[in-house]
Amino acid sequence: MPRNAVIGVDIGTSSSKGVLVGLDGTLIRSATREHTPARPGPGHFEMDAAVWWREFVELARELTAAADTAADTTAHTASGGTAVVAVGVSGMGPCVLLADERDTPLRPAVLYGVDTRSVQQIQRIEARLGAEEIIRRCGSALTTQAAGPKIAWIAEVEPEVYARARRLYMPSSWLVRKLTGNYVLDHHSASQCTPLYDTLAGEWYAPWAAEVAPGIELPPLRRPGEAAGALTAEAAEETGLPAGIPVTTGTIDAWAEALSVGAQHIGDLMLMYGTTMFLIHTVPKPLTSPSLWGTVGALPGTRNLAGGMATSGAVANWLRDLFADGDHAELTALAAESGPGANGLLMLPYFSGERTPIMDPDARGVIAGLTLSHTRGDLYRAALEATGFGVRQNIEVIEAAGGDIRRVVAVGGGTQGSLWTQIVSDITGRPQELRTITIGAGYGDALLAAQLVGDATIEDWNPVRETVTPRAEHTGRYDELYALYRRLYPDTAATVHALAALQER
Repeated sequence: MPRNAVIGVDIGTSSSKGVLVGLDGTLIRSATREHTPARPGPGHFEMDAAVWWREFVELARELTAAADTAADTTAHTASGGTAVVAVGVSGMGPCVLLADERDTPLRPAVLYGVDTRSVQQIQRIEARLGAEEIIRRCGSALTTQAAGPKIAWIAEVEPEVYARARRLYMPSSWLVRKLTGNYVLDHHSASQCTPLYDTLAGEWYAPWAAEVAPGIELPPLRRPGEAAGALTAEAAEETGLPAGIPVTTGTIDAWAEALSVGAQHIGDLMLMYGTTMFLIHTVPKPLTSPSLWGTVGALPGTRNLAGGMATSGAVANWLRDLFADGDHAELTALAAESGPGANGLLMLPYFSGERTPIMDPDARGVIAGLTLSHTRGDLYRAALEATGFGVRQNIEVIEAAGGDIRRVVAVGGGTQGSLWTQIVSDITGRPQELRTITIGAGYGDALLAAQLVGDATIEDWNPVRETVTPRAEHTGRYDELYALYRRLYPDTAATVHALAALQER
């Protein structure tokens, strides 16, 4: 008999990743397709939806190469093979992809908080609806992370495009549309469409939707783990997957990552080490903060306080590319030699503005303390430490808002080496659990897909591998540097804002 398996695919900022996973949680194989968002203007980040679908098709075919994917598994011989029985999806977000009544995309999707074009729209919407009322009803302040102002930007700046717009998609819901023909979105993604979604009522808020996104038929809402529909014959032909298998509704990638490592219990904090850094704290009741995002959780009945840094691994990648003769393994080794404090370097990692907690799209990266004696390793170490300082600041804001962090779980590509996670634990004073599999959102997608056809649990799938513990001998040095880090932004804000304005000319 063939082995039953599921596929999970996540569309991320710099790559799409897919996994083929057995129903017992065994990672059978994985595949990746790299891509680069377009940057057509200052603060603009966009991506063509055709990339999302093309890469899904390529990943599905690669993952199932030499695997038997016929729908009727009982018809196979004892020689084996792998039968895909369900599909899970996720993607970066909140993003704004507008399509016409035929579901033809009208322009490239506007990406999440890394895209900072909608500052003026935020100001106008807040003036009309009220900043405090938006936080009360929607759970989050109106920022460049929210989908609503991005829709308003398109309506104001590209009215000829908006006039044809009828539907709103994100990467996960676009994949669902292509796979099943259905138009749906999950409640969590909707809760990041501020101010269109009422987190108190758990549904679209029609008065504000009509105000901010007139003419858009907002999608019916489901939970991320619910079936969105069955794979169509047309999608089966393109992907090589069996027609009729269920497809999850899916969600935003960071929430799928949290599911992949079991970080969805009350008191849990997930740290996602990727191109950006994401933090998700699960709380027993709705909490709000002007410096964080209050959202609906990925699982029924859960709520989150969430934060996100606009860059983390992106800065490490920038340095790797800048040092053309280096790679991450070499630079990590050099950073380890540099030691705590990077020989007196301090970095603000605001290379694409910053999301939480400062919510400043015009913030910029700062490297302070440079001398002629500093090395590649020092710069790389300073970048890793900058993420740690940013995480510590977000944790302090989460707890000030009423959060109660009892456990920290790390996930993502940045957990593969020991240095980065160790630095973050040293700076924050928090132990971090590492699960056996830290591949990320695709694995969480696969878990939800497996739950459509069986009784999979993350405890059985992905046990704890190790715990990174803080090193007390570095506490004093990092406390001193953190105090300087907190001063560096206000001390340089006026200058970097003026430079940001010059960059936009």
